[in-house]
Amino acid sequence: MKPTAELLAAVLAGDHGPRPADLVATSVFWVHHGTRLAGGNTTYLNQYVLVRLGDSFGGCAFEAGEVDPAVCRDASGAALDTLLGEVPRPLRIAALDAYLSSIRPHREAAEAEPVTLPAGTPETRALARDAAIAGLLDIDAGAKVALIGVVNPLVAAIRERGGDPLLCDLNLRTTQWGDPVTDDMHEVLDTADAVVATGMTLGNGSFDTVLARCRERGVPLVVYAQTGSAVARAFLGQGVTALSAEPFPFSQFSAEPTTLYRYRVAAGA
Repeated sequence: MKPTAELLAAVLAGDHGPRPADLVATSVFWVHHGTRLAGGNTTYLNQYVLVRLGDSFGGCAFEAGEVDPAVCRDASGAALDTLLGEVPRPLRIAALDAYLSSIRPHREAAEAEPVTLPAGTPETRALARDAAIAGLLDIDAGAKVALIGVVNPLVAAIRERGGDPLLCDLNLRTTQWGDPVTDDMHEVLDTADAVVATGMTLGNGSFDTVLARCRERGVPLVVYAQTGSAVARAFLGQGVTALSAEPFPFSQFSAEPTTLYRYRVAAGA
């Protein structure tokens, strides 16, 4: 069984806390937005399905057509185990994220390092966020860093850390500087000295492959997650070596200071 499927089965069995059948998803909602940062040539189009469970939220990005806005009507008020069952994968990941966030919120995790993103423009906040993500890399100058899920400020931040980015994304073909971007993650996973992957790999089902390849090759895996930040946290020390967790509301939805949480696996763990 794949690692994410094992985690889901354990949650459904009540191994991590309350049984999901006894919990209700207060609300399920759908967000679609676009962003073009100043100086860039890329419009990022992002869609999220989000699940609220008590005082926590879970989220998952998805590709066009995977989830219909009618999910807001059909799933709000449903028992959580229903949303962890035979539903579109992004909704299942969002529900799992909400559950794991509710039993141990990032804000209460002793091992989490809070990082406050400053108030300001989208550009200011994106640069601060991506510098915080790149700060989780422990690499030598010239190290090849696979970036699975490309955003231009993060490419720049990896270069500032001394890394040589190997770029993979399902939707982009070049960066704003003309760097080529492949849509085949194996091209970058097989040669990288370190891997940085978006939480969106949880939503599209590729996370298990990324995790397994990094384990096989013994290379560090940093996850930057709006999607499934608490789900990715469950794999710290089991292939994931560091995590930038950004729970909802995400940084792009505010001009005020917001907090992300950085996790690192202890050296030698």
